Parts: sequence; structure tokens; C-alpha cells
Amino acid sequence: MNRDKFGYDIDPWGSAEVKDYRFLMEKFGIQPFEKFKKLFEDNLYVRRGIIFGHRDFDKIIDAIKKKEKFFMITGLMPSGKFHLGHKMVADQMVFYQKLGAKIFICSADIEAYLMRNMDLEMCRRITAEEYLANYMALGLDLKKINFWFQSNYRVEYYRFRDQLSKKVTLNELRAIYGDISPAKIISVLSQCADILHPQLPELLGPSPSVVPVGPDQDPHIRLTRDLASRFQTEFRLILPAATYHKFMRGLDGGKMSSSKPSSYIALSDKPKEAIQKIMNAITGGRATVSEQRDLGGVPEKCAVYDLYFYHLVEDDKKLVEIYHDCRSGNLICGECKAKCSDLMAKFLDKHQKKLLAAKEKVEEFLEEKNYNEKR
Repeated sequence: MNRDKFGYDIDPWGSAEVKDYRFLMEKFGIQPFEKFKKLFEDNLYVRRGIIFGHRDFDKIIDAIKKKEKFFMITGLMPSGKFHLGHKMVADQMVFYQKLGAKIFICSADIEAYLMRNMDLEMCRRITAEEYLANYMALGLDLKKINFWFQSNYRVEYYRFRDQLSKKVTLNELRAIYGDISPAKIISVLSQCADILHPQLPELLGPSPSVVPVGPDQDPHIRLTRDLASRFQTEFRLILPAATYHKFMRGLDGGKMSSSKPSSYIALSDKPKEAIQKIMNAITGGRATVSEQRDLGGVPEKCAVYDLYFYHLVEDDKKLVEIYHDCRSGNLICGECKAKCSDLMAKFLDKHQKKLLAAKEKVEEFLEEKNYNEKR
């Protein structure tokens, strides 16, 4: 297991919080994303440093400049509601699609079955109703994506996944993931195959690719890149690039987690429900109103400020005003929560109208592609 100086694990299946992103970058060789900021100033996640690191992203920049093919690959875990933490990846899908990338999306239903004891049929419903529908409502064109379920895909994919097992050892997997099991091995190899298989001759062939992930997924990225380098003779694979985005703090002050509804706002939450969660959220406020007026709040510790920072306030000047009003004590937590609640309610109301229409189109999409048929 990849354990840092604070004693927490970098675990793809765990719930670790990252306390020091800079240390994490130095330890695992993640490069700063800073040099790409000027190229993508319109992207909120880049502009505000939410996307903080990368591996080999220069390859993607080169492909964009030369107008050459490249693809973005991501997976979804169909184990719960689609929330604001998931929205960060969806927004990046839309961003890359507009840049001309081919978008590959995998529903990790086998991983959910093996690692989270999920029923496969339930995984399919969650994939369609929570993820694909929200992707479409957020602006992703499903007609231009390559989508698959891990449990129901092409022969070449499964053959390739099995081939990957030839060039990795149990000791290596134990060093990366700690305790290993047959279920974990299958999950790991499936995820490596998910990322690399678009480069097979039957699909795109060798092509630059980028995987947007949180830092907890870096063990998968490093193993996948290692495997790509070991299969040069057979497939001439190009090592996948990756970008890393910061975790959004949960409303309860910990990590946002699908297993804790109080920690997140789902994009299907009713506005009243979302407002109640915001009113109960952990803030960076002081013990009393008087003390906050005198000392000011601490937005760096505030889950409500995070909602502004990551999603609700696009205008940087307005965000700076909120920050300084909090710091100076001009804005107390009750007022701030009310302001945030109003913005969130408006966002959800607008989004859910699109979501309702998207759900019908998603069913049509799955039927058209025969994804609802068992193979």
C-alpha cells in the first residue's frame, strides 16, 4: 500500500484524504499542471488549480496543436448517486470532447460487483439513470462517445485483459495494493485494459490518451503505464497521460463519499433537500457571531466555500469577494449558507429539467447500441 508521511493510504478502494498534495506529487513523481494554465484559462478547474498535476500531458498538448487524434478515457463506479464530486470528471469529459478528443467511458460494473458487492442489474440501472443521464444533462454528446460495461463488451477487450496478466507479478501487485485477492486482481487488470484497449488495432491503434483522476487512483495509473511499456513489441502502446484533480471536501468536513449521503449533494437531490444539507454543513466559522465579526472566518476549512469554489461561482472576482467578506467578518455563516443555498437551488432546478429529458434519451441510446442485451 502507498502510505505517505501522515500515515494514510493511497488506496483506490479506500476513503483516504490527501492532506499534502505537494508531498504526494514529489513522492510519486506527479508533475505540476501550472505550465498549462494559460492554455486553458476558460476552464475553471485549471484556472483555480483544482487540476493540480499530470503525467505526460505534453503529449496531449502536442496532439491538440497538430490536430492529431487523441482520446480521453474514464470509468464510472455504478454504486450510488451521481454527486458534485462526480460532476468534476463529467465537466472534464465535456471539455475534452469540445477539444476534439474521442471519449471512452466504461461502466465498472464488474469492479462494483467484486469490490462493493453490487448486483449487476442494479449497476446497469445506476449507470443509465444516474451517470449517463447526468453526463448528457451536463452537455456531453452521447452520440460521439464509446461506452461499454465491463461485463458486456468486445472479445478483443477480454483477450487483451487476459494478456496483461502475463507481465505483472503477485509481488508487484502486493507492493502496490497491499493485501491482494482474486477479486482485486481481476478488478486491477480490467481497469488497465479499460485504459489501454482503445489502442488495439481493432479500435484506434496507438494513440495519445489522457485519464482524469483523483490522486487516490494513481496506483492504477502507474501500473497501467508500466504495463503499456512492457507490451511495446506486441502492441506499440503509447503510455497514457493522466491529470489529477483535488478532492472536494464533503459537507460533513471529511471526504465526499457515495456511502455517506450527508457528505454530498446529488444532482438528483430535491432543492429543499440540498438546502437542508448546506444548512447543516461544516464551515470555517467561529463559535459565535460576535467572534466571527471580530476575527473573521476561515474559508479554507469551509465546505460551503468549496461549493462556490468548485461549482457555483464561475466569476473569479465574485469568488474573491466572498473569500474576503468571510475573512474580514463581513459575511457570517448563516448569510453565506443562505446565499449558497439560493445558488444551489437555481442550479439544481435548471439541471434537473435537462436531466428529466436526458433519461429518456439515455434509454434510447442503450437500446440502439444493444447495451441492454446480455451477451
